Amino acid sequence: MNKNIKLAVAGAVLALSATAANAGIIIPAGEWTLDINGNVNGYANWTSVDTNTGTTGSAIAVAKDANNKSNAKSIQTGLLPAWIGFTGKTRQNDLDVEFTISMQPGVSSDDITGDSATGVNGSSNVGGQTRASFLNRQTYLSFGDKSWGSIKIGKDLGIYASDAILNDMTLLGVGSGAGLSSSLNSTAGGIGTGYQYAAWKGQIAYTTPNFNGFQATVGIVNPNQMNGTAGLYQSRFGVEGKASYAFNMNDVAGKVWASGATYDVTQSGTNGTTVSAYDIGANINVAGLGLTGYYYDGKGNGMTFLGYQGLDASGGKRDGDGGYVQATYTLPIKTKIGIAYGESNLEIGSSGTGIAKSQERITVGAYHPLTKHLNLVAEYSDIEIEGHNAGSKNEYSTASLGAILFF
Repeated sequence: MNKNIKLAVAGAVLALSATAANAGIIIPAGEWTLDINGNVNGYANWTSVDTNTGTTGSAIAVAKDANNKSNAKSIQTGLLPAWIGFTGKTRQNDLDVEFTISMQPGVSSDDITGDSATGVNGSSNVGGQTRASFLNRQTYLSFGDKSWGSIKIGKDLGIYASDAILNDMTLLGVGSGAGLSSSLNSTAGGIGTGYQYAAWKGQIAYTTPNFNGFQATVGIVNPNQMNGTAGLYQSRFGVEGKASYAFNMNDVAGKVWASGATYDVTQSGTNGTTVSAYDIGANINVAGLGLTGYYYDGKGNGMTFLGYQGLDASGGKRDGDGGYVQATYTLPIKTKIGIAYGESNLEIGSSGTGIAKSQERITVGAYHPLTKHLNLVAEYSDIEIEGHNAGSKNEYSTASLGAILFF
């Protein structure tokens, strides 16, 4: 994992299970220092569909199977995919130079060829989330110096909404999306029920130095980020940015952040429009108690994934908003318990038969550090999806038990 992802995951582990992820396996190699790092996780999931009446436009809805059975079991990777990353660092000509290449194998399938049914792979399908695939979510280089910042070139986690997913307690668990099909590489966590997916995007980004806790990033990203939706054309690079302030005063630590994104989109047979979104969030930790609050809004940004269901048939914008609140507490036995509520909403626009109106999730979880690197996880999530059509609703629940190991 890259520096930012590793720090965020280490922080999540620290906040959720009272142990921190180490740097990985460090190997000196001449002028370079190599870091082999990652995680392995797996979860047994029990999913039950309570109601499924006509809601077809949701990316996280779970229907009964072909035999009309409402219960299913699966063994899957959680929200954070299994990961192996290779990072090399060196200091040359007064520059810190780094590269990272990572791979994300899934638990659900041994197919490493991608989705042969659709022929899609990489970031062309839901930000790198292809069915039954062996993913490559990071391939980038970076260079810079603490005096002026750094420049990143390549594929990495998107800038907009990245802090939302990295502060979600289900990052170490499952959340929603462990449905009747176990063909996806990872579950959805809180994606689509409180925040939009940051995705993994080709980008050129500049990050400022750290000014006593304040830091900002701005970048241009590969414009093909509307999840491979047919008939969408984008005539310029997307632009994404974020700013954050982290603090640690006495026994109180936390972070405040805001981010945004803008893309120009033209749909076949319609005039062009601008899809945009922004968010704001905060996290605070004191005396074993952790609190997180987050809100996002946008124009044509859709629901779940940026731009998904964001335009109606005439090219009009469907605006989406939502957010989540989360509370965790570390017990004396070092087990972290937590509860989170998240909701995402989508306007219907001039047309939208079958699309989701709102997606809500409640998750309760327990995260216990069995060893310095190994965490046991138990979660229960209840998801309710309401459609714009009268009476259309999808309700299901998932209970999960498993473990995640960092190295």
